Amino acid sequence: MRIFQQLVSLAPRQRGFHIITNEVLHALPQIGEIKVGILQVFIQHTSASLCINENADPTVRQDFEMYFNKAVPENDPDYLHDYEGDDDMPAHLKAAMLGSSVSIPIHNGQLALGTWQGIYLCEHRNRGGSRNLVITAWGE
Repeated sequence: MRIFQQLVSLAPRQRGFHIITNEVLHALPQIGEIKVGILQVFIQHTSASLCINENADPTVRQDFEMYFNKAVPENDPDYLHDYEGDDDMPAHLKAAMLGSSVSIPIHNGQLALGTWQGIYLCEHRNRGGSRNLVITAWGE
């Protein structure tokens, strides 16, 4: 079995849902050396998250942002944790709902994503800054 790992710092992005599949692939080209395996992408933050979803129609990403803003509103007077602004606690809740990692099968040196699937960086802060990923691939 072979194991490859890369730490990646993504440039800051505006709040929203952003496809990062190509950045992940560019950061770890050794994926091409694996016939059968797994890729894990992990984000080292508690106010941003990762998920896999539609990569073609940008309105899907807009609808994700709309839904999560309705589901987890800002300015809720019941939040105690608001040290970094009105988007602070809602960002943590959204990240907990979506998760901090995704795992994708590798088949013949390529990610076995479906036709319309991509890896999303879900930025839940207005000014989240750069985001750090640990990208690990293993297999044979």
